[in-house]
Amino acid sequence: MPRDQGEKNVATNRRARHDYQIEDVHECGMVLTGDEVKSLREGRASLTDCYARVRGHEMWIEGLHIPPYEQGDKRTFQPTRPRKLLLHRREIDKLAAETAEKGLVLVPMRIYFAHGIAKVEIGLGKGKRQFEKRQSLAKRESQREIEQAAGRRR
Repeated sequence: MPRDQGEKNVATNRRARHDYQIEDVHECGMVLTGDEVKSLREGRASLTDCYARVRGHEMWIEGLHIPPYEQGDKRTFQPTRPRKLLLHRREIDKLAAETAEKGLVLVPMRIYFAHGIAKVEIGLGKGKRQFEKRQSLAKRESQREIEQAAGRRR
């Protein structure tokens, strides 16, 4: 996926593609406080143990850790509070139906700023089993060896 000129990557979930087979990706906005935005602009966020889920007709991201902004009010700051995601109603209903029927999960892939607005990329994926993870690693390793051998021949 090509990135626009106006995008600044904040955090990526590198284990997401390893642990899940991602079928579909959606871009969501986030409801944040001012201190959270300033902390994100400094590139401080962690997507480990983070997930998204649908509650009612709203989508929430839970487990996202945004550390407190250094010059902000640290007394009232909650680093892992649930944050609301902004999507159209029909998109939320579609994702809720797919997670309920097919047993898929919503995995946050990355956080970035697009034209000054904080966005989250949510992947709709199915969990890989251990042998599938080993197969994908072996496939990637063999592909790398093929590319190296082809590079030596040139």
